[in-house]
Amino acid sequence: MNILITGGAGYIGSHVAKQLLETTTYNITILDNLSTGSAKTLDTLKTIRDFKFIELDLKEFDKVNSALKEKKINTIIHFAASIVVPESVENPLKYYMNNTVNTTNLIKRAVENNVSKFIFSSTAAVYGEPTNIPNTGVDESYPTNPINPYGMSKLMSEKVLQDTASVNSDFKYVIFRYFNVAGASADLTIGECHEPETHLIPLVAKTALGKRDKILIYGDDYPTKDGSNLRDYVHVLDLADAHIKAIDFLNENSSNIFNCGYGKGFSVKEVVKTMKLVTNTNFISEIVSRRAGDPAILVSDNRKIKSKMNWIPKYEDLPLICKSAYDWENRLGEEIGTK
Repeated sequence: MNILITGGAGYIGSHVAKQLLETTTYNITILDNLSTGSAKTLDTLKTIRDFKFIELDLKEFDKVNSALKEKKINTIIHFAASIVVPESVENPLKYYMNNTVNTTNLIKRAVENNVSKFIFSSTAAVYGEPTNIPNTGVDESYPTNPINPYGMSKLMSEKVLQDTASVNSDFKYVIFRYFNVAGASADLTIGECHEPETHLIPLVAKTALGKRDKILIYGDDYPTKDGSNLRDYVHVLDLADAHIKAIDFLNENSSNIFNCGYGKGFSVKEVVKTMKLVTNTNFISEIVSRRAGDPAILVSDNRKIKSKMNWIPKYEDLPLICKSAYDWENRLGEEIGTK
């Protein structure tokens, strides 16, 4: 099998690449423009076994087509995207061009080159601001109504995939709607490293290590148990495992959409408290105004992925996730001399 991983030098893509390189003999090609991905991460992956790397932006349509043809790709795992919600509100065209237009072209080129499997990195942001949420969380049939351009750009890409597969019987997809991903590889060789960082758990880890003066909590007047946003956090290793399961799933099953979360919600304040406990540190948190595009509650119903894909999470524990992120951030600091 010849697998193309777009955005494979980035956070989630590199964890999927690592598991594939360690546990399979598939031929792996990583395509990344390195705008947010890391060349150092690629060097780490190369210590596992050989793979091909193409430094390329997806907007270079003809070169993308040539890469699919040359490498005889039959499976695409597509991560490459812009992912910062507030930025998408400020610069929507960037998100529609990079996420929707580039993905649409990738799907077009995939069909033209007889790619049979397409695994797509989507987001729970497609659900928007859910209301009347069942006790079991938001399931895949819940109405989609994004409240920011990031979520809309991903939902539009989902629709392109669905419509394309409906008229191409040899082309199948799995769409994963991620909830909040965090943590690092068990050996701490790769982890989350964005610049600037916008995700809560790595920001709290940085604050616990003294790399930041304080952690900002964006709003404490939401309709939740403590007034702060409620989110479903999933360890990156469990998420990576779901992607690998999806490859085999498509051998015997039709296209499908799956939530990928733990079905449990934790507030921002609970994450801050947990990080303090697992690291035995104390640091300042400050309540500030809400951010644009942030829903109050977003928790998954994950029964579908568990039953249909036999996905069994191994790292379903908020303290473990927080400690993993902290240990990675600590190691990162040691390596660059800023501990």
